Amino acid sequence: MRALVAVAKKNIDIASFFTTTNSVVNHVGASCKRRDALRAQLQEELVIAFENDCLITGRGLHQETSLKRACDTRWSSHYGTIVSIISMFSSVIHVLQMIIDDNPNDSGGEANKIQREMLTFQFVFHLFLMKAILGLTNDVSRALQKKDQEIVNAMALVKSCKEKIHWMKNNGFDALVEEVSSFCDKHHIDVPNIDEAFVLPGRSMRNAPIKTNRHHYRVELFIYVIDEQLTELDDRFNEVNTELLICLACLSPNDSFVGFNKQKLLRLAQFYPQDFSDEDLLALDDQLELYIHYVSSSSDFSDLQEIGDLAKKLVETRMHRAFNYVYLLITLALVLPVATASVERAFSVMNIIKGPLRNKMGDQWLSDSLLVYVEKDVFDCIENEAIMLRFQNMKPRCGQL
Repeated sequence: MRALVAVAKKNIDIASFFTTTNSVVNHVGASCKRRDALRAQLQEELVIAFENDCLITGRGLHQETSLKRACDTRWSSHYGTIVSIISMFSSVIHVLQMIIDDNPNDSGGEANKIQREMLTFQFVFHLFLMKAILGLTNDVSRALQKKDQEIVNAMALVKSCKEKIHWMKNNGFDALVEEVSSFCDKHHIDVPNIDEAFVLPGRSMRNAPIKTNRHHYRVELFIYVIDEQLTELDDRFNEVNTELLICLACLSPNDSFVGFNKQKLLRLAQFYPQDFSDEDLLALDDQLELYIHYVSSSSDFSDLQEIGDLAKKLVETRMHRAFNYVYLLITLALVLPVATASVERAFSVMNIIKGPLRNKMGDQWLSDSLLVYVEKDVFDCIENEAIMLRFQNMKPRCGQL
């Protein structure tokens, strides 16, 4: 998701749009007073809608919420920001007007600038365009973040996502314009004639290039942004990468090795010609038959969930020596997904551990701190008394820890 947002920002209009959305969230959520005003206004609008019988009611609906802040280290956060702005659009405009009325200074001027940008057809078009694109990729993003992700299902989602974006490119522009126009009418925003000449705000028609609104919004925005998304998805999930990941899934011990497929595992080994010679592939072919019979019938391997657990169990039972080729394939598979969500989170942790107050931290101390923070589930199982006893025994100390 983060990569797709970065690709979309190659278009200067979309980059400006995301800058505006960040300003909206920062300005409206700058203080408790403004956040409380936003909640109060939203609640008031819900009451009015309920009294006019325009509100769908039900358990879990219309919970108290706020504007979601986008963050480059959290996948799907940009989609959440866009959805929250759409759902609370009129409330946000009301709070911005309150800031303008109460603060005739720089804060009010900034609020006025943001409000004027939001109350334009161009901003609303960007809003719904990115909602449509990121909405299609949101499920894929969430699937790829799961530790217990099913690679085959994730790749199927990627394929469906690309097909849906292709369909949207060819058939979705008119529906998007209609949705944007309806939203603009609801919030009293001027809607330009889609077939009239496009004029960039702040420039005269004399110096503007001759093009229609349809050309600008369809070709320069809609098709351009979608093509960039498709290119990024194709680069990251090409046929080779997809086949590699699907073959990798056949090693999973989940559900008693239900995903095992000998031909795909042999194909996976062929991706590593320096580790598997032709003779090794023939030996692996024979070894896989005995391997799957052994692990599927052994109680030691019945409750395993991940490939890492399988590697540990093979070492514990010393079967990694008997199934040396299979174990080599497993170790290669373990270092393959170097860009998973878990790795992304590990890199994000560096900003927490090595902050402004600890910016002179050495590499070894940083590495040790990261290990403790990332593997917190493991270290939570260690009692504090055991840690203090270990430090106490490292060298003589003046007092007992």
